[in-house]
Amino acid sequence: MQFFLNGNFSIKNSGIEHAQIKRAKLFDKNNQDYKLVFKDWSPLLHYYLNNHHNIDDKHILNMFDYLQNSCYVENHKIGYKDVDLGCDDDEVSYQKTADDKYFVFQKNKIMARINLFSISEDKGLLAEGRVSSVERFDDFGNLYKVDFYDYRGFVSMTQWYTPDNKVGTETWYTPDEKPAIEDYYRIDGTGKINKSGWKLIDNNGAANVLSNMEELIVEFFNRINAQYFSKKAANIFIMDRSDIYEEALKELHLPAMKVLHLHNCHSGDAQSPNTSIMNNNYEYTLTNLNDYDAVISATNRQTKDVQERFEPSIPLFTIPVGIIPNNHFKEAKIDMDKRKQHSIVVTARVAPEKQIHKIIEAMGIAKKYVPDINLTVYGYIDHTNDDFAIKSINKMIDKYDLKDAVSINEYTNDVAKVQRSGQIYALASTMEGFNLAMMEAQSQGMVGVTHNVNYGPNELVVNDQNGYVVPFGDTKAMADKFVKLFNDPELIQKMSNQAYELSKRYSETQVYKGWQTFQASMDTTWQKKVKNIKPQINKGLEKME
Repeated sequence: MQFFLNGNFSIKNSGIEHAQIKRAKLFDKNNQDYKLVFKDWSPLLHYYLNNHHNIDDKHILNMFDYLQNSCYVENHKIGYKDVDLGCDDDEVSYQKTADDKYFVFQKNKIMARINLFSISEDKGLLAEGRVSSVERFDDFGNLYKVDFYDYRGFVSMTQWYTPDNKVGTETWYTPDEKPAIEDYYRIDGTGKINKSGWKLIDNNGAANVLSNMEELIVEFFNRINAQYFSKKAANIFIMDRSDIYEEALKELHLPAMKVLHLHNCHSGDAQSPNTSIMNNNYEYTLTNLNDYDAVISATNRQTKDVQERFEPSIPLFTIPVGIIPNNHFKEAKIDMDKRKQHSIVVTARVAPEKQIHKIIEAMGIAKKYVPDINLTVYGYIDHTNDDFAIKSINKMIDKYDLKDAVSINEYTNDVAKVQRSGQIYALASTMEGFNLAMMEAQSQGMVGVTHNVNYGPNELVVNDQNGYVVPFGDTKAMADKFVKLFNDPELIQKMSNQAYELSKRYSETQVYKGWQTFQASMDTTWQKKVKNIKPQINKGLEKME
């Protein structure tokens, strides 16, 4: 079994989650089994993956689901009147609020508040009217517990409150209402209330006490590794987010193949990958690289740099995280004169490291020669560093009087439609791991203009063929390329044609060849590793008469 390891999944995701979904679809198409593994409790996980990405439950493995025996649950709706309030219906009354909550009263006393699943970006979710949580109050109006429902229709977790209105204990239940997991809060040495332990409860009521979440993850991994263990084929754990699992994987009782997947630059400074400090998300894994079995990078450049810097004794593989469906190449191409003229598109988080303000600055410089140059941005705004990203953007818009030329829009799920209408896809990031958006834009015939940034953009864009790679940080050079392309219809069309053509490097067929090479290597290594397995003791353990 191949396990793709992540933390969580939501309606808004980063490039890692998008890459995992693309990989899942590729494996589905080639009849390869896999599990998307998540450690965080998530009442909407199955909803997101089933409804938004058509991922079947058999490929979803959440740690809490597994330990709660709720990986496979028949989906049924729990509406606000379906909640068991412990009394007859004619004893209670409901009062709906403006924000779609329901207060429940018994003899003019509040006994509960019922909340519904609702996400502003998913209008259909609220329309379903499913209960997400029920807050329960005692006869004095004090909150004493909150029941949290899984979207699929059962109480998944209950928070029990202390008299001073603090969470004291959390209990996770099986769908048939048996306690499966507990955590509890205690006052620590500093006088603060913090989570101080976990308890796993088996079907027979036996409890396994654990100190922290890390121990819970180790227990989970050991259970699934044992469940899927086979001497014929290895369990392969691919760490898409290594900082969550890197230490836990070293605690497996039975052997398995443990793989680091680099989704970002391995160093803190992408421009000095072999000399700068390590990216803290990968530091432990890279320091202990030979304790694992393989490394996967998305680009040839990064594979080469990892080999040169760390000289690992384990194999390195290059497999793009971007995948373009084979059928896409049969679609009609859209000529440049049919698109919005002199248009630049960016689909990315509005975050400091994306440096979108640098693209706007390049627009401002180019505006003298291309008066109607315009930019459309789609992506949610990162408010870190006192809103640095959006403030920098607004500053450049004001400096170059681009208020009518720049449009900042919310995250969109129809990226392809946006990219089919644009001409240039621009990128000025300080660091990238691959950049799915650039790859997808080129597959839609957009011409790339990017700073020479590691990793991905400077490999996706083949200079002078499907776009331009300008020196890192050189805003004037980027502006010059905007002017050159927009003022030469024949050139921009030629590069658009090449963008379509070079995108075939990332077709399903080509990317799957990389996975086949990787899997063949893992199989060979496993056959060597499995010979050294010492069997667990299973004799003489029965109860003696």
